[in-house]
Amino acid sequence: MDLFSKSEQRELDAARPLAARMRPEAIDEFVGQKHLLGPGKLLRRLIAADRVGTVIFFGPPGTGKTSLAQLIASETRRHFSQLNAVLHGVKELREVLAAARDRLATGAGGTLLFIDEIHRFSRTQQDALLADVENGMVSLIGATTSNPFFAISPALVSRGQIMEFHPLETSDIIQLLQSAIADPVRGMGRFQVAVQPGALEYLAGVSDGDARRALSVLETAILSSTPPVKLDDQLLRESMATRAQRYDSTGEEHYDCASALIKSVRGSDPDAAIYWLARMLEGGEDVRFLCRRIVILASEDIGNADPTALPMAVACSQACEQVGLPECQFALAQTVAWLACAPKSNSATAAIGAARKDVREQNVLPVPRHLQDSHSSGAKTLGRGTGYRYSHDEDDGIASQDYLGVDRQYYHPVDRGAESEIGKRLMEIRKKLRN
Repeated sequence: MDLFSKSEQRELDAARPLAARMRPEAIDEFVGQKHLLGPGKLLRRLIAADRVGTVIFFGPPGTGKTSLAQLIASETRRHFSQLNAVLHGVKELREVLAAARDRLATGAGGTLLFIDEIHRFSRTQQDALLADVENGMVSLIGATTSNPFFAISPALVSRGQIMEFHPLETSDIIQLLQSAIADPVRGMGRFQVAVQPGALEYLAGVSDGDARRALSVLETAILSSTPPVKLDDQLLRESMATRAQRYDSTGEEHYDCASALIKSVRGSDPDAAIYWLARMLEGGEDVRFLCRRIVILASEDIGNADPTALPMAVACSQACEQVGLPECQFALAQTVAWLACAPKSNSATAAIGAARKDVREQNVLPVPRHLQDSHSSGAKTLGRGTGYRYSHDEDDGIASQDYLGVDRQYYHPVDRGAESEIGKRLMEIRKKLRN
């Protein structure tokens, strides 16, 4: 028996947000994720063969995870049950699983269980799914914005497919916006909307690949205006709340942005480096973490090609401690720009890595007798320090003697920046040391 009359259902549907009303009603209407749903792609084949077992949808908000789960249930003629890991617990989970078993036992068909934000379930709650998943009582689709290899029980991950959703392309979002404006039933087609050139491109560009965000701004812009609506950049900007940055300062986004910052500096691109710095600052990143990374890369990636890099990075760290946000962003930006433009060398990094590898893997070298400490009691009697030549007694400050005991070279200066001069001097030094 229907809970609502047709007129009541129409009123309820009209009250739903535009993003909910515009959910696709068939697989062919689904926009984006062509790497999963394109012709011959894995998920498309699994749906066609009705072999969707356990799948984890992993990706940012507004990319179609919930919509696609609903479509798969419809395409495979399964009952769709939805839980949210934030709102529901083991009690509700057991009720859904019991109903799924009853549905199978009575010939009513299978169940597709969709769990949104599945990473919010505890490991105990996640493990409670295992028996019914393994027995085929339910097809499970879990949705998460967190890396499932970190956030989801390994037992559950090992039993399914991980499918990563990508942010929607600008062209995909424009297509959705055009459909919403034109659709008189589910969309905004009953309103008089004159779309100005570039307006949809602007909205798609600032939506960060999130269809839900784009449709919500569009709905706000149209409903808050007097018809006929002139939909332009200005109206869209005024209809947009302050954009919340998608950034988890303790999760994967933290590491990805830090990696992008470091690699942009290493790659000598100050514009990219400044952008990733801004992204982390806007996301609330710990300034001390940024300072530590900057000090590290000053030695690791620039080294002696620019000997001023490390002092500058250390000075930046000290400035940030003294000044704090927001003003310390200037010191951070200045330092990141300088380091990105500096000549690069990882010679010192490679040298210490190779030397430590030798210490770990080869016979430990004894300290040559002439380099041993000669100040301790009995050192002279034992002959320690005998034969040592004092470098400052030499005209050029270099004493020709063996400092290692074997012929090994770890430090290989590059021909860039100040290190090119170091390399030339080192060639002369090594010649004299070998004499």
